[in-house]
Amino acid sequence: MARISDMIRPLVLSGAVLVVWAVASHGFGLPPYLIPPPDAVLKQLIAQAPRLLEEGAITATAAIAGFGLSILVGIPIAMLIAYSRAIERYLYPLLVFSQSVPKIAVAPLFVVWFGFGILPKIISAFLLGVFPVIVATVTGFKSIERDMTDLARSSCAGPLRTFWYIALPFSLPYVFSGLKISITFAVVGAVVGEFVGSNSGIGYVLQIANGNFDLPLMFAALIVLSLIGVLLYAMVDLAERLLIPWHASQRSELQMGS
Repeated sequence: MARISDMIRPLVLSGAVLVVWAVASHGFGLPPYLIPPPDAVLKQLIAQAPRLLEEGAITATAAIAGFGLSILVGIPIAMLIAYSRAIERYLYPLLVFSQSVPKIAVAPLFVVWFGFGILPKIISAFLLGVFPVIVATVTGFKSIERDMTDLARSSCAGPLRTFWYIALPFSLPYVFSGLKISITFAVVGAVVGEFVGSNSGIGYVLQIANGNFDLPLMFAALIVLSLIGVLLYAMVDLAERLLIPWHASQRSELQMGS
């Protein structure tokens, strides 16, 4: 029942937003070139559904590839930072500095270096998605209680067994917290890559709609983009529930208690 209630609440809120949107558009006479009415967006969404699905699949593919690269690169780097003070002092400031550079400013370089294919989108998604993975994973490995590691040493457990049975299970909730943020950032990064140089994807559709001043198409593309982000986030959340069910059950108990 709690899961059903959690699913109904966003739907109720979305319905309320649609009602307010429709009333504001039709009741108060807002000009459609500022905010298109929901029915116009729905018509464009239905009319352009095949195109939006095709372009959305391209954006989702780039986002998933960048997200996967974030996992493959981010988690090993985070483990090195967590277990080595020297690496942390040298590498962590560089990572923070790299995040202060706007990705929209460097994305055109990827087009120059790698062309107009999917690779610049993947790199842009990776650059936005890797930092949350690193930060969350480092926090997880550094938050392990010292009593637990002392208990492992007193039980004559080696470094590998300590990592597998204590460090990894304890840090996984933190890792998945970073992955949830990373997957949404990866979608944004893929769209950024499509903005600066692409002839496909939802970002390209948004550019075309903006150039033609087609606000219903722009809103329809934004809806599809939001659905992609929600779907990918739900997939990561499902993976968390399957891989660390004890954490999911504790979270559910806390939500029921509140």
